Amino acid sequence: MTELLPLISYCFVMSATPGPNNVMLATTGANFGGRGALPVVLGIQAGMFVQTMLMCVGLGTVFLTYPLAHQVLRIAGSLYLVFLAWKLSGASLGAAQAPKAVSFLQATVFQALNPKSWVKVVTVASVFMPAGDNTVADALLVSAIGAAIGAPCNAMWALFGVSIRHLLKDPRKQRIFNLTMGAILLVLAVMFLR
Repeated sequence: MTELLPLISYCFVMSATPGPNNVMLATTGANFGGRGALPVVLGIQAGMFVQTMLMCVGLGTVFLTYPLAHQVLRIAGSLYLVFLAWKLSGASLGAAQAPKAVSFLQATVFQALNPKSWVKVVTVASVFMPAGDNTVADALLVSAIGAAIGAPCNAMWALFGVSIRHLLKDPRKQRIFNLTMGAILLVLAVMFLR
């Protein structure tokens, strides 16, 4: 059995601090409200759960055996952050179609490309995964704890976005907010490439 308090503390810090998921959630909450952000919160948790399970049952050995795979994922994740920055900044506002919130599936799949998610799951698997005979049960426990801690943390970021929605009724202010959030994601993308 793993020590729960350190695991819970680590999951809280990683889920509550700024990163690509939380920038995406604040932007989605501000632009699309709570209903628009709920699929994103759930998608993030589903993706993180699967990612943690896979890492805890042995995917980490792939990165040890093939370090290039880790590098490719880091580059792909950074490129996806650039795409997400463009999407969240409202670059498509001039298009014939209105912008749409990130979907459950997009948020789920994004975890495979999110560099901060990889840092979290690699640490959880290597530091907090108990060494025992029942790897699958232990991986399920660790993954469930991560989701149980992550969901409310992510929901708080979405609610932050919802709470500032009234300030963004002016299209100019909304555009400035969206561009700022997109710029934050671009900075994160560059940081993850280092």
